[in-house]
Amino acid sequence: MLSTVSPTSITRSSLEEMLESLRRRDEKPKDVPPALPARPTSRARLPSARRSLPVNFKIANKRPEYLSNDSGRDEKKELGPAIEKESGFEGVILGSKKLKAEPPVESPYVRMAEMETCEERLEEPEDLDSGAVTSSSPPLIQERGWDDNVGYVLKKKLKVWCRPPNAQWELGKIQSVSGDDATIFLSDGVVTVSNENILPANPDILEGVDDLLQLSYLNEPSVLHNIRQRYACDKIYTKAGPILVAINPFKAVFLYGNDFVSAYRQKLKDNPHVYAIADTAFNEMMRDEVNQSIIISGESGAGKTETAKIAMQYLAALGGGSGIENEVLQTNPILEAFGNAKTLRNDNSSRFGKLTEIYFGTTGKICGAKIQTFLLEKSRVVQRAKGERSYHIFYQLCAGAPPPLKERLNLKEANEYEYLKQSDCLTIVDVDDARRFHILMEALDTVQICKEDQENAFAMLAAVLWLGNISFSVIDNENHVEVVADEGIEACPPIYLVLY
Repeated sequence: MLSTVSPTSITRSSLEEMLESLRRRDEKPKDVPPALPARPTSRARLPSARRSLPVNFKIANKRPEYLSNDSGRDEKKELGPAIEKESGFEGVILGSKKLKAEPPVESPYVRMAEMETCEERLEEPEDLDSGAVTSSSPPLIQERGWDDNVGYVLKKKLKVWCRPPNAQWELGKIQSVSGDDATIFLSDGVVTVSNENILPANPDILEGVDDLLQLSYLNEPSVLHNIRQRYACDKIYTKAGPILVAINPFKAVFLYGNDFVSAYRQKLKDNPHVYAIADTAFNEMMRDEVNQSIIISGESGAGKTETAKIAMQYLAALGGGSGIENEVLQTNPILEAFGNAKTLRNDNSSRFGKLTEIYFGTTGKICGAKIQTFLLEKSRVVQRAKGERSYHIFYQLCAGAPPPLKERLNLKEANEYEYLKQSDCLTIVDVDDARRFHILMEALDTVQICKEDQENAFAMLAAVLWLGNISFSVIDNENHVEVVADEGIEACPPIYLVLY
């Protein structure tokens, strides 16, 4: 059966529905706020049912009687953890997370909280009724320092580091503790020291670990003892996270060469080493395409110069193949000759700072380098302490210059120049200055410095040496001086004309 509906009836019904809705809206009281829009359907988990507090719930100094042991636990599970203090239930946190109502009894935070409560109880006014509030637990007495590592080792009588008066740190074992002092058994006797001069020692299983971060106790004597144990086994490198600690062995150690380079490149070794630091920097540079920096710092004689050369040798091995890596490495003897000198603490001390930038291509090959120098110690040329030398280049030039060059520059032996003999130190043990000069000449040729520029540099050095031999005499009472015509003036090289 089919039925037909005219368009007029359809329009009329729609209009009627709209009017009916307007009429119902006008019939609502004006003071009623508009209805909120319907909340969209959410897939989130509905909140768990929450139970309201009992009608007869009151705050008291003790647990409410209607909360039995079992029901109290169930109530805490549903209502959340309650903050329970001496004064009663101070607050209740409602939530769906099931947290422990009370921390463990052995936790130090509970003991500290109870101590604070005891102190607050002692500070209450005296006019309060003393029988109103009672505590069934005995007062806790917190012993000094027993909540930290020192207190633990004192209690367990473990190995410790102790520092007797006017002495260094020594390793010992606690015998007894009396107040603020402890009796320590050392290898050479028994001493009594204050607890303030005691630090915990690491167990024997951590003796000589590769990484200092593996130590249970990171204090000064423990760190130094671990480094010393490794140094005694010719393990001069120790890690401290991303930092490498290097100790100068002052002797030849067999930790370098092509075999070690290949082992660290192939990840066959993971021991602390300069190669490992350089390898990490190179890999991160190639992976992230971000410049990397290796900072080498330390006091005089720590081995900064040698460490820098070792790192450059490894990087040259990684980025070799272009031929530039050899030129980069040959800059080291040049910089050492003109910028290093013997001091009382170091036979090859760098008297300047330097920043070496090595550039790599997208394939990992070295494509260039740049070296910047800073703060050269110029005063060392004319004055220095007894037992020290001026810059190596002066002694190398006097000992190793070929006869034709010596004749052109009027060079003499090093002991004939005032600038060199004033400190009573002309040689270095086990160092051949003549051989070092020949190595310098080869390095200058490798970095493509022409012979004319080389000879001009040597002539300038000879002029500096002869300047130290010039004598002056006072000619009046106002300390005016004049140059004395002696060998210092007569033997000056031709470069002197430029200096004047």
